[in-house]
Amino acid sequence: MSKFGQYNVVLKDLNEGSRIFEYELNDEYFKKIDSPEIQHGKVHAIVQVQPKQGLYELSFNLEGSVIIPCDRCLDDMTQPIQYKEKLKAKLGDRFSEEDEIVIVPESEGSINIAWFLYEFILLNIPIKHVHATGECNKTMVTKLRKHITRQKDDDEDGSGVLFEDDEDDDFTPDEIQTDPRWDGLQNIKENN
Repeated sequence: MSKFGQYNVVLKDLNEGSRIFEYELNDEYFKKIDSPEIQHGKVHAIVQVQPKQGLYELSFNLEGSVIIPCDRCLDDMTQPIQYKEKLKAKLGDRFSEEDEIVIVPESEGSINIAWFLYEFILLNIPIKHVHATGECNKTMVTKLRKHITRQKDDDEDGSGVLFEDDEDDDFTPDEIQTDPRWDGLQNIKENN
């Protein structure tokens, strides 16, 4: 059996009625997937397969959490996962993906969903993932503040707040310095 053999769903044996498959996606699963984004986690996956007029509808329901690095302080953080998705598959000549339908070779008659499960988990992780307010590594946040050379209104969300989670009274957004070499370009920007 291959390392993802347990994630094979045999479609040609499903004639009528739905069938439910359950998986525990744990550290061992993420290690086998060998992707840098997620190394640890525990996600419960329920996959319901329903044959429908020559197609097979796979309904995925994922719940749990994964451990990923915080974008701000790089410490590990827990990201909750709660995701539902549907996938359609049908039997054909060779494996391919066409218009949201996965074609599975009729000679094999099964689809391996290990990579689909991983992709659905990745889709549930926000682009910017940071600790909740006050939970970032204080040492790292202090070092980041020391090296920031942006203007206070040059942050990503336009709020003027670069670090909202540290209650350090020694730092105010007015202390953010700009590199003097760029000051001349600021005048060009303001005049246009």
